[in-house]
Amino acid sequence: MNARRRLISGTAVAAAGALGIGALSACSSSGAASGHTGKYEVVASFYPMAFLAEQIGGKYVHVTSLTQPGQEPHDLEISAKQTAQLQESDAVLYLRNLQPSVDDAVAQSEIRTKIDASSLTSLEAHGNEVGGHAAAHDTQKGESGKDPHIWLDPVRYAEVAKGVGQAFEKGDPKHADAYRANTDALVKKLDALNTRYAQGLKNTKGKVFVTTHAAFGYLAERYGLTEEAINGLDPESEPSAARVRDLERMAKADGVTTVFYETLVSDKTAKTVAQDANLKTDVLDPIEGITAKSRGSDYFQVMDSNLKALQTALETK
Repeated sequence: MNARRRLISGTAVAAAGALGIGALSACSSSGAASGHTGKYEVVASFYPMAFLAEQIGGKYVHVTSLTQPGQEPHDLEISAKQTAQLQESDAVLYLRNLQPSVDDAVAQSEIRTKIDASSLTSLEAHGNEVGGHAAAHDTQKGESGKDPHIWLDPVRYAEVAKGVGQAFEKGDPKHADAYRANTDALVKKLDALNTRYAQGLKNTKGKVFVTTHAAFGYLAERYGLTEEAINGLDPESEPSAARVRDLERMAKADGVTTVFYETLVSDKTAKTVAQDANLKTDVLDPIEGITAKSRGSDYFQVMDSNLKALQTALETK
């Protein structure tokens, strides 16, 4: 992913560092310092990575996230405190090319176990339009490099989970049996989620959906849909007037009913496009973080909420 992202200010970073790193695991206390729990210490770059670590590690792992709940993960500039915490940990789980500051910190660290989720499954180059008939005329493919949103495809996410489980087994062999059992249980839940999506989106009146940015390309390809994104892979870029006109024409031609926006970035552009095209708006959450606005308290609940939103927008038969 390119780095055309707005960065949070140094003051905001300092404030986040002063507040401490949010601990996302049920087996860790909020703000607990890494390296002093007696457990296998894992630093995760953002929520989808932390969720995997929690599910696979269970009671033997203490997980902290570098990204605060509610913070757009692409904006992250890690603090000196976070860098020190990273150095003290047993393992880091991250997604290379999503958060450049994390990539730099990991590369410079001497941490023994570095788990890059992007190396555990296949990534593709996605443009503004992904899936379905997109390949024939998407002129922007490859513009932003490889699409990192692998966790929104349950099949790819399961592949990553297997790799994380193996890394935990190697890094903390004393609890290898537990990690293996937890990984198997998580993969089964992801397989069931994949089945729910495949069955739930098999018979829909429409096959095209519009989002603010191209986070759902893997999901669209997996289930025979087409995602039209207003902003490509960058959720905060401004679409051109020509792009907006194209979307309006496409919406009419393909019977699109809804423009989806997400919880961690502004909904202004989505609502403007929807109003101009006389369409509805709804939330399709890329699950880059869980907040009070999320439609669910964890990955599986929000993915099920996303499925319901897609079924409504695409008019399930």
